Amino acid sequence: MNLLAVKPLSHVLAESEGGKHTLRRSLGPLNLITLGIGAIIGAGLFSLTGIAAAENAGPAIALSFVVAAIGCAFAGVCYSEFSTMIPVAGSAYTYAYATMGELVAWIIGWDLVLEYAVGAATVSISWSAYIVSFLHDLGISLPPYLIASPWQPVRLPNGQMVQGLINLPAVLIIALISTLLILGIKESANVNAAMVMIKVTVVLIFIGVGIWFIKGDNYVPFIPPNTGKFGEFGWSGVIRAAGVIFFAYIGFDAVSTAAQEARNPQKDMPIGIIGSLLVCTVLYVAFSVVMTGLAHYTEFKGAAAPVAVAISHTPYKWLGGLIKLAIIAGLSSVILVMLLGQSRVFYSMSRDGLLPALFSDVHPKFRTPWRSNLLLMAFVSLFSAFAPISLVGHMTSIGTLFAFVIVCGGILIMRRTQPDISRPFRTPWVPVVPVLGIVVNALMMYGLGWENWLRLLGWLVIGLVIYFSFGRRHSHLANGAPHTR
Repeated sequence: MNLLAVKPLSHVLAESEGGKHTLRRSLGPLNLITLGIGAIIGAGLFSLTGIAAAENAGPAIALSFVVAAIGCAFAGVCYSEFSTMIPVAGSAYTYAYATMGELVAWIIGWDLVLEYAVGAATVSISWSAYIVSFLHDLGISLPPYLIASPWQPVRLPNGQMVQGLINLPAVLIIALISTLLILGIKESANVNAAMVMIKVTVVLIFIGVGIWFIKGDNYVPFIPPNTGKFGEFGWSGVIRAAGVIFFAYIGFDAVSTAAQEARNPQKDMPIGIIGSLLVCTVLYVAFSVVMTGLAHYTEFKGAAAPVAVAISHTPYKWLGGLIKLAIIAGLSSVILVMLLGQSRVFYSMSRDGLLPALFSDVHPKFRTPWRSNLLLMAFVSLFSAFAPISLVGHMTSIGTLFAFVIVCGGILIMRRTQPDISRPFRTPWVPVVPVLGIVVNALMMYGLGWENWLRLLGWLVIGLVIYFSFGRRHSHLANGAPHTR
């Protein structure tokens, strides 16, 4: 079989309906918006914002959020067109299979492991830092060797720097969220909605309180001078920071993975994708301006909980405990949506024969891909337990950007190869918008540096070994097998 053989769109759509391996359609537009906000607000805002400000952009991190939002807007409208035209699970993997062929689809599907699974690990590490700080406020101190990776020293609430053996709190939250996802999509969406309400309230409280205690000197210089190395402050630092915190915007991508569980995907998917992106962009910029105004950007160096650092510069210390508790709930929703997205991508790849059949086994009662959830729980837990946050955060960003480039390219291809197919939502100003999406997202990939490119290349090489040793031989498309799973 030609490695670039395209999966017929009729097959893609037929697989999404009927049969014991289909998912339950139970999500409405509000569920989709909250899924998007649940993934968007939390990861970059509460963990990577401080890292990017301290290492790359300084107070100009606000500009980095604007640059990242522009790239997101281009990709978001492309995702909206695909999600209404191909309303099935799998997101960019499924779109690539219908436009660019099986090999490209495998590459992007494997890449999405970085985007979702490693992304969930990133947030779980930050979640652990906040829970440790919150428990310390209550007079409970966890053993240092159980709260940190061996390769990343952490600062305890008392100021002491320690190295641990395993990040046990991060592992526990991955296990709890995975169990919830097995119990059902509607139940998971309801829990997510409650956590999103708490999280948005926290962001608004932080902005409303913090704006009164901003020190103008913390903004000088707004764009710190470049150190002589690309990506370390200056305008190159703004671009690199945009690539790093772009991870914060992958929520609308995760919404597209739930298309097969939406009640009316043709109408509701664009609402969920674009609506959540618009709301969160405004909150992101305001939040980053307040955060770097409260504390000098150098204070965030090495801090996995930058909001706690910023809050310490206000007289309302009593808010710290409540805000930490709400942030813990908010980060939990990010983990939920990331693990949801990854399990649905594996579900789609398994249905195509590219992964073992157990990944598409649906629980007879809960109608969820429960075996996939269990295996992902074990895989993600390893990253959560042992990987440093800056490493997994950067890996997630480059995986996300790569997925966006593929989706934007897919719109150009589909407009040429299948111009007459029904498109309930159409990307405006084609080819300008998809081309700009490719350029902006590729630029941010470049800004992440050669180390992350090497990690991405190494990851894709591992994926290709798996594809040629298993996926290609078991592919339903290659073998002409009916898509009945």
